[in-house]
Amino acid sequence: MKGTIKSCILMAVFLLVSGCATGPKFGDYLPKISDLSADSGRIYVYRTVVLGAAVTPEIKLNGEVIGKAIAEGFVYADRPPGNYEIMTSTEVTRKLSFTLEKGQTRYVRLNISFGFFVGHVYPELVEPQVGRDEIKGTRYTGKQ
Repeated sequence: MKGTIKSCILMAVFLLVSGCATGPKFGDYLPKISDLSADSGRIYVYRTVVLGAAVTPEIKLNGEVIGKAIAEGFVYADRPPGNYEIMTSTEVTRKLSFTLEKGQTRYVRLNISFGFFVGHVYPELVEPQVGRDEIKGTRYTGKQ
């Protein structure tokens, strides 16, 4: 009985850790991110919550996959000014629409809520100061 409990605990820890980001830390990767061009804006999408780490749906920006919703991870995209939609899908689709202005940096936090079969990852636009503070604890999970 004791061995079964230990095995279950080890499996839970393994699943928790295996779903977390493993790329370079935000602060270490920041110098590699090119300066924002004068005619575009930047969108950071990040996930700080480890809860539901095994749930990693694709992150779509206006239908284009820009990364995966990995626990403690971030991706970014530079785009021209305009209207944008971030979308994630598990058993349901969650969307966030917003406008990006020239020279603007937007922060989209990915949260998780309980679902019937799997968790739902949903995007939330946060204030720049909140985003700048929260993203510091994440790792880059995009293409290098």
